[in-house]
Amino acid sequence: MNVQAALKTQYHAALAMLKDAIEQCPDDLWAGGGYPIAFWRVVYHTLFYTHLYLQPDEKSFEPWEHHRENNQHLGTDPDDPPKIGEPYTREQMLEYWALCDEVVDTIIDRLDLAAPECGFWWYKLPKLDHQINNIRHIQHHVALLAGRLRQTAGKDVRWVGSI
Repeated sequence: MNVQAALKTQYHAALAMLKDAIEQCPDDLWAGGGYPIAFWRVVYHTLFYTHLYLQPDEKSFEPWEHHRENNQHLGTDPDDPPKIGEPYTREQMLEYWALCDEVVDTIIDRLDLAAPECGFWWYKLPKLDHQINNIRHIQHHVALLAGRLRQTAGKDVRWVGSI
């Protein structure tokens, strides 16, 4: 079994579903649509952490060139709400999406998937487990966004099993 190949196809599949959600999102839902956490913020959060956790460790991470501090946080801690400015545009998120999707194969090939630690002090997981966790994180937020699209716009995110 080729674990790297499996991780690559599942990353690409999960990211393809996220891209579908981004592309289908109506403008009014993108900016908020009555939800406490806007669609664009969930998208950015998902891409930021996908990008971060694909890295060998925290020190290897270089944020996206348009990163704004704290926009990656969803603000679930009432004592430390994020300071959010202008929303990222759909085009910006598709640009970031492309960057994340582009680096998957190269990075997965270089990771030590047998490492007993993942490289992020706040996660106590081996590297392979952490990569599976990262894919699950993408899917968790795709499901949330897909639910919003279905509920508010009658649109469905297409299922992608593997790429």
